[in-house]
Amino acid sequence: MLEKILPSNIYNVISKYVSTTALNEIRLRVDKPIVLSIGSQKFFLSDHGTTGNLKEAIFASKVMLEDIVFKASECSIYSVNEQIKRGFLVTHGGIRLGLGGDLIEEKGEIKTLTNFNSINIRIPHEIKNCSLSSFDYILQDNKILNTLIVSPPGAGKTTFLRDFVKQLSERNYAFNILILDERGEIDLGNKGCIGNFADKISFSSKKVGFENGIRSLSPNLIITDELGTQEDINSVTYACNCGVGIMASVHAENIDDLLQKQSFEKILKDKVFKRFVVLSLRNGPGTLEGIYNENFSRLSTHSFGR
Repeated sequence: MLEKILPSNIYNVISKYVSTTALNEIRLRVDKPIVLSIGSQKFFLSDHGTTGNLKEAIFASKVMLEDIVFKASECSIYSVNEQIKRGFLVTHGGIRLGLGGDLIEEKGEIKTLTNFNSINIRIPHEIKNCSLSSFDYILQDNKILNTLIVSPPGAGKTTFLRDFVKQLSERNYAFNILILDERGEIDLGNKGCIGNFADKISFSSKKVGFENGIRSLSPNLIITDELGTQEDINSVTYACNCGVGIMASVHAENIDDLLQKQSFEKILKDKVFKRFVVLSLRNGPGTLEGIYNENFSRLSTHSFGR
């Protein structure tokens, strides 16, 4: 999919010199060097691959960014404005573009985002079996315990969620699962990664998605990415009060960092989540640091790492 959205000269360099299986992000900023995130390291892009030398780096231009957004929208920015005004754009291949620019507001409502000045292209990867080390801690007595995946950005939260759903399907656990795919990333752009027993609502806020999904699809479990706001937490509480299980993720460096988040204070005190899976970038994305119970006691008895 990268070949459809990147300028040909940029794509040709990346495809020739860069391992796309390890490429996580491409960051483009107007009049700044293009930066690649490969594994847990960052490099400038040059005409001959990657470099640490700024003088060899390829710089992005305003025209380049506008062209990328135009291509990613399939030549119709108006048709994807609902995504753009929320700061992102997802291609059919599951690649997400995080967008920076000028927000246009009217009476407190965001109308659109224009004058793009930065793009973060995130390339999703399927890492088979990455959730297996945690599987038996989460699924017990034929029940999925409410679970929160804790990790910093880019450490594999979405990949873990995706693989867990796939593992359930491959093992014929016929739970009715609702994927609330707020940014269209969990299913890798309709590539069928969510298995045989899952339904999906995409590009909805968690509040609307939880309420509509529970009413219309009667899920046993809701899987969603990146809880953050108090409204997100309220949606989780609503689902639990309806008897629906939750597997979600949150940006946090570790358990201690999670405990500092004020919006999580009550839900953690009430022990809504029974399992916490902590990921890191220590040995590359997806490094499993530990599994904890609702009392934040470590359950895993051996060392994790890739």
